Amino acid sequence: MTGWEPHAVTTAELVDPAPVAALTALFDNGLPLPRPGDDLPPLWHWVALPRWPSSSELGPDGHPARGTFLPPIDLPRRMFAGGEVIVHRAPKIGETVTRRSIVDSVTEKSGRSGQLVIVVVRTVLSGVDGPPLVEERQDLIYREAGTTPSEPVPVERAELTGTLFRRREDGWDFATDPTLLMRFSAATANPHRIHYDWPYATSVEGYPGLVVHGPLMSLALAEVLRLDSPGARVTRLTHRNLAPLFCGQPAHLRTEPRPGGATLTLTGAAGPRTSLEADYSDPSEEGTPHA
Repeated sequence: MTGWEPHAVTTAELVDPAPVAALTALFDNGLPLPRPGDDLPPLWHWVALPRWPSSSELGPDGHPARGTFLPPIDLPRRMFAGGEVIVHRAPKIGETVTRRSIVDSVTEKSGRSGQLVIVVVRTVLSGVDGPPLVEERQDLIYREAGTTPSEPVPVERAELTGTLFRRREDGWDFATDPTLLMRFSAATANPHRIHYDWPYATSVEGYPGLVVHGPLMSLALAEVLRLDSPGARVTRLTHRNLAPLFCGQPAHLRTEPRPGGATLTLTGAAGPRTSLEADYSDPSEEGTPHA
């Protein structure tokens, strides 16, 4: 990484109602459409502040080429590993905020799966000339490519589910299909090919199928919190992606209440995929999360 130095990128961004409406339509869970002037739901800044890269800036994986904002890491697999979001005041839909992002650290490691690099990015969203609204840490992991599995997940034959959330007695079912992954990529301005390009995901990066977005799994858990605790005012979310979930694989969302918040988990057939710790207050004391 000779010659590369971290540098802050500061931009003025509109909390855009259009992708908010797109995500509301994608979730289709009965909650009302957030409108201009409403508080942005927890983690929805990932959707409401889209930034499409220019085509000439894209690297082989669909993400912007490394070596500008992100370091020039020569490992093909990029994974959204988790992070933390502190909410001082929810941004309002339709307002303009200042976004300042910088790479906080780059750590190289060697594990059982080979070489990996952990990149920590910190972002602060502020009101224009005002105090911080949201402080965020994102953990990105870069790994070596895997080997092509012998039994790929048959995403091309996956039945369209029609809905992402289905309530059951002990939580919610979570169902994905290729159409949903395509729509989430579009809503979040995410051109990463592992979410829509089957030949690339399986032949180049060695996955058994299309990969469900890490942010989609974390957002789904935050959305369950809105469904189960409609009066909650979230102050902190800590999320961690534990293992990939592949398109069409069944999963389950579950909430465990605790004092001052809740622990939420997305579990697939092979075990937990994503966890989320939420701290919140509920002035109305309504909608207590149910286990």
